[in-house]
Amino acid sequence: MKKLRRGIYSVNRQALFASDLCGLLRVSPAASFGRVRLELGHQGAARYFMNVEQSLPIKADQTRGPSPATSWLKKRRWFLIFVVCPTLLAAFYYMFVASDIYISESRFVIKSPDQKRSQTSTLANLIQTTGLSGGQEQSNEVLAFVRSRDALRRLDRTLDVRGKFASHDADALSRFPGPLQGDSFEDLYKFYGKMVEARLDSETGMAIISTRAFSARDAYEINKGLLGLSEDLINRLNARAQNKGITEAQKQVDLAVARAKQASVALTAYRNSQALIDPAKQASGVLEIANNLVAQRAALQAQLDQMQQVAPSNPSIPALRDRIAAISVQIASQDGRVVGSSSGIASRLGGYEDLVVEQEFANQSLNVANASLVQSRAEAQRQQFYLERVVDPNLPDMPLLPRRLLNILIVAAAATCVYLIGWMLIVGILEHAPDD
Repeated sequence: MKKLRRGIYSVNRQALFASDLCGLLRVSPAASFGRVRLELGHQGAARYFMNVEQSLPIKADQTRGPSPATSWLKKRRWFLIFVVCPTLLAAFYYMFVASDIYISESRFVIKSPDQKRSQTSTLANLIQTTGLSGGQEQSNEVLAFVRSRDALRRLDRTLDVRGKFASHDADALSRFPGPLQGDSFEDLYKFYGKMVEARLDSETGMAIISTRAFSARDAYEINKGLLGLSEDLINRLNARAQNKGITEAQKQVDLAVARAKQASVALTAYRNSQALIDPAKQASGVLEIANNLVAQRAALQAQLDQMQQVAPSNPSIPALRDRIAAISVQIASQDGRVVGSSSGIASRLGGYEDLVVEQEFANQSLNVANASLVQSRAEAQRQQFYLERVVDPNLPDMPLLPRRLLNILIVAAAATCVYLIGWMLIVGILEHAPDD
C-alpha cells in the first residue's frame, strides 16, 4: 500500500509540473505529455519531470512572502516618519550644526534723592504705599525704551548690531536673517526682540537686561551699550523735567514783572492826570490846615464875644468880625478841596487806592515768582533720579544656549504627541465608519 501511495503521489507531482511547464511553453498538457512519453518512454518522462522540478522553482519563488524586517518597517512606517525622523533631524542639528549662544546679564535700580516730605496721616501713608514708587515707574520707562526700536536704532549706529547678529560664525538657521526672514529693519527688530530681554524683578525691584549673541564679546558689548543708553535716558528725563520746572517758573516771573510794570505805569499816569502825588497825604495836609483855621476862628469868635460884652462900642469889633469871616472862607475852601465836589481829593482817592493795591499785589507776585525761580534753579542743581548699577554686564566664559539634549527631548516628545493624536483620530474614524 505504501509503495502504491508513493507511486500515485509521484505521478500527481509529475502531472502538476507538466501542467506548469506546459503553461510556460503554451502547450496543452495532454499533447505535451503524450509526445514526451512517446519520445522518452516512461522512465525518461520520469527523469524529465524530475529535472524540470529541480531546475524550475518558479512557483516557489513567486509565492515566497516579504522578509520580517520589511514587514516590521512597513507596519511602523508612520511612526518612523512622524517621530523617529524628526527626532533624528533634531539630534543632528543640535549636536553638529547649532551654534553656541552666549548670554550677558546686568542689573540696576532707579533711585531718587531723599527729600523732605510733609507729615501725613497713617491712612495717607498706607494709600501711598499701595502704588508704585517713582523709582519703579522710571525703571519701567527704561525697560520699555530698551525694548523699543529707538534703542535698536541708536545701538546699531554705535555697535553695528546687524553685523553682530549676522555673524558668519553662527549657523544659517540661527543668525540674522533667517531662512524665512528679510533684511529690513522690522525683521531686525523682531530678531532683536528674541536676542534681548528686559524685565523687572517684582521681588527685588531690580531691572534686568539680558542679551544674547554668538560670541561672548558681542553679548557683553550689546549689554554694556544698552546700559549706557539707559543712563542717557534717565539724564534726558531729568533734564526735561528740570527745564520744564525752570521754564514754568521763569514764565511766572515774566508775567509778574509785566504786571508790576503795568501797575506802576498806570499809577504814574493817574498821578499826572489828577495832579496828585499821594491823595491820602495831601488830604491829611488840607485837613490839618482846615483844623488850624477852625481853631483860629474859634479863638477870634471867643474874643469877639467877650469884647461885645465888655465894650460894645469898641472900634476893633468890626475888624475882628471881618477877620472871622475871612477865616471861615478859608475853612470852607480847604474843606472844598477834600470833599464836596467831583474834583475833591476824596473823589479821586478811590481810583488812586485801587492802583496802589494793584501795584502792591503785583510786587508781591513778583517776589513769590522770583522765590519759585530760585527754588527751581536750586532743584536743577541736583539730579532727581539716577541709575545705580547693581550688577555690571558680565563677559560670559561659556555658552548657555542652546540646551541641546533638552531640545532633542522636546522635539521627540512633541512628535510623539502629534503621532498619538493622529493615531487616535484615525482609530476613532475607523471605529465609527459603516461596515460596508
